[in-house]
Amino acid sequence: MSVAIEIDGKRLQVDPGMNVLEAALQNGIYIPHLCHHPDLPDIGSCRLCIVEVDGQEGVQPACKLTVQEGMKITTDSPRIAAQRKLAMELLLAAHPEDCSTCPKYGRCELQTLIQYMGVSATRMHTRIKGFAQNNQNPLIIHDMNRCVLCGRCVRACSDLRGVGVLQYNKKDMETYVGTLHDKLLKDSGCRFCGACAEVCPTGTIRDIIEYSPVEKKDTLIPCQATCPAHTDVPRYVRFVKEGKFAEALAVVHEKLPFPECLGRVCAHPCESECRRGQVNEAVSIRNIKRYAAEHGSNDLWKKNSKHLPATGKKVCVVGGGPAGMTAAYYLAKQGHDVTLKEAYPTLGGQMAYGIPSYRLPREIVAKEAGYLNDAGVHVETGCRVTDFVGLKQDYDAVLLALGTHKGVRLPMQGNDLPGVLVNSDFLRSAAMGQPTGMGKRVIVLGGGNVAFDCARTARRLGAQEIHLACLEARDKMLADEEEITQAQEEGIQIHPAHTFEAIVGTDHADGVRFCRVKSFTFDENRRAIIEKEENSEYVIEADTVIFATGQRTDITPEAGLELGRGNSIAVQPGSGRTSVAGIYACGDAVYGTRTVIQAIAAGRDAASEIDKALGGDGDISEVLAPVEVPDACIGKVEGFGDLPRAEEQFRCAEARSDNFAPISAGLCDSAACGEAARCLQCDLRFRITGHRIWSDYMDEKEGAAQ
Repeated sequence: MSVAIEIDGKRLQVDPGMNVLEAALQNGIYIPHLCHHPDLPDIGSCRLCIVEVDGQEGVQPACKLTVQEGMKITTDSPRIAAQRKLAMELLLAAHPEDCSTCPKYGRCELQTLIQYMGVSATRMHTRIKGFAQNNQNPLIIHDMNRCVLCGRCVRACSDLRGVGVLQYNKKDMETYVGTLHDKLLKDSGCRFCGACAEVCPTGTIRDIIEYSPVEKKDTLIPCQATCPAHTDVPRYVRFVKEGKFAEALAVVHEKLPFPECLGRVCAHPCESECRRGQVNEAVSIRNIKRYAAEHGSNDLWKKNSKHLPATGKKVCVVGGGPAGMTAAYYLAKQGHDVTLKEAYPTLGGQMAYGIPSYRLPREIVAKEAGYLNDAGVHVETGCRVTDFVGLKQDYDAVLLALGTHKGVRLPMQGNDLPGVLVNSDFLRSAAMGQPTGMGKRVIVLGGGNVAFDCARTARRLGAQEIHLACLEARDKMLADEEEITQAQEEGIQIHPAHTFEAIVGTDHADGVRFCRVKSFTFDENRRAIIEKEENSEYVIEADTVIFATGQRTDITPEAGLELGRGNSIAVQPGSGRTSVAGIYACGDAVYGTRTVIQAIAAGRDAASEIDKALGGDGDISEVLAPVEVPDACIGKVEGFGDLPRAEEQFRCAEARSDNFAPISAGLCDSAACGEAARCLQCDLRFRITGHRIWSDYMDEKEGAAQ
């Protein structure tokens, strides 16, 4: 049942219990306001939304006035205008004059109100509050000189979030918003949700990082933005916190077909940008994903998984690594008849033949590769393709996801001696249980994760002495810190800041001659500039040298495709189209060796482009988990800012270094939900109603008139 009211002669039917301000705004009638926010309880402090009501004396704040049947309201009159002007002048008397110096310039509600009302503070005696800007808190700046005491931040903290950290304080007769005893937010129990900054109408409480409206979501939910596949990290982390592991796993599956593999080997760029890391330590997102994959039932995501009707189009994917598998999986779900051809005996690519099994057990790769069969992909293993152009006779589209399985030997003396191996061949032989040609004393040349995979695999194969050397200084090494630390624990000797002068020996590799590096930089053309230490040459003796300095795609110009730098396959940017019509390429074969998560993202993009080329809409998105509205009231958690990151459980070096059993057990049951609870839930901020300024209502009015 609705209530009939009249505002400025316009008859309206509104919901009972609504206040007059919201009734007007929701019907395109603008009433100036500042302290009001639709998500917060009203206090009527700014006195800008005053109106007159027939039959009532004086003016009333519209935000505190509940609609009544037959009510007639006037939003503008000489008396209203005079009182509004006075209220605004009083606000401005204690506000900095120069808007252009404010970081919120152009996005400030107070500024738009000044423009709308044409008011200045010249009639009032201007006072300076003299508060020092507080930059001591992570993520948030407090600049109380700009505060107009609208109270939105206090209400957002208390009434919307249930945290109650912010309150009104007084100092030298000036009222301001702060914490109890002016403690730092971290010491006061702040949840760093950002609601206070979101509702602040001025630049008083704001994010430390500045951003444009277009950049806002990527800046404030960086975990999702930096994930190459844009997985909805906050959503699945929240499900884990609630113990809903099947739902969490379903959310991951919306973007990633192989979550258990990624839960072990994802490069987790999300964690490096996690905003929690600025409070104390980043959330262990990869391990939360792994926990969900290991403990969540597959029933939910499989039940909701889409599979469109058959299109009659045939696609061949060449290469069964993460990029090719991903593309094949989604193309099959789009209704296409997909055949995947893989040269090696099993699917997985580098997940099966490059990443050692102590990091990624082969049974997990096989388990998740099985999802392709469920999707209807025809898999042909042990099928090496050399005539890519010829495939066009049998297929409507061909996708090359060849990977980079060919190791690179640096052009240096002794690089072809017996005993000199390359990373890809060495790791593949080890993975397949074949002889590697490795001796007892090993030197690995390179400083990335693959180099450490080689060194740690050599340890497990029985090498007695292992050295790893690279050009980069210790703090610039390309490998993950955990890889470096664990390798050292396993007895691998690391030599950063070394040049590789020559591999010594006549009939067999006997060692490597090195020179210590004083500085290593790149010029504007990305050419290496190396300054060596004088008289620092020395030799480390070894019977095996492994190049781990890069990998390339095993393809030649005879394949009939245009090739790019580093033997990559040249494609049109954004489309994945090669120089031959109907043939596409994606993954490492296009951009060089990168990560599993980047390969999966590339496979998704390729599937979308090919689907569009075959007459589809390219929409491979899915909603596999329930879409729930999260509770805005997150509550106060004592010591929240100092909650430590849950540590991944690794086997000790003595127990792991002589075998290929998994080295990590991930997070224990008691730690997983607690780690998920450390999340700041940055996405909740985007559920707060955005502010609208007076020009929005003018546009609506003009549009309605037309």
